[in-house]
Amino acid sequence: MKHEIDLTTWKRREHFEVFKNFDEPLFGITVKVECSAAYKKAKESGYSFSNYYLYLSLKAANEIEEFRYRIENNKVYCYDSVGAGPTIFREDETYGCGYMPYNENISEFMKQAAGEVERVKAERGLKFPYAGEDNIHYSTLPWADFTAVNHARRLDIGRSIPKITFGKITRDGDNRWLPVDIHANHAVMDGFHVGKFIERFQELLNQR
Repeated sequence: MKHEIDLTTWKRREHFEVFKNFDEPLFGITVKVECSAAYKKAKESGYSFSNYYLYLSLKAANEIEEFRYRIENNKVYCYDSVGAGPTIFREDETYGCGYMPYNENISEFMKQAAGEVERVKAERGLKFPYAGEDNIHYSTLPWADFTAVNHARRLDIGRSIPKITFGKITRDGDNRWLPVDIHANHAVMDGFHVGKFIERFQELLNQR
């Protein structure tokens, strides 16, 4: 479900009007988050670590309203929840796209996510299982400890869907560091909101 934002009273109306017509409305922020506690908890729970931190990032995104805003037909809507549309790497060195709806129940989400990973890995070619705006585009680049990311993308669709990319986990003593890049549309959010996401994501990763 979604509801329309009243642009006449929206405090970001002028920001929206300025940025919505930019040729490149997305801005990106790349950070490293510490994930040693989350790694330990995932292993103790029998979860795939990559699915676990994806879940925590999706939880953080759903808690921040601006990550659920989408521009559709020049109007702004807020979805009740948004799911994950991750790329999934295959043994033949290609990737496919999956879709994982958000579920507050982590056990149910992890079960569904594991099944979706296996489904995509068994396919060949590039298919898009979900075309809705109520998702976040996820990518993982586990071979690179990157400091910045840029994306290939179409300019006529999905302009307001956030993109989150995870990189290679590195070790520093007992600490594990995960690079995370967030790209978001400046017409619906600012660096402040991405900062809130990063702070909340780190809080969730720290939970024991």
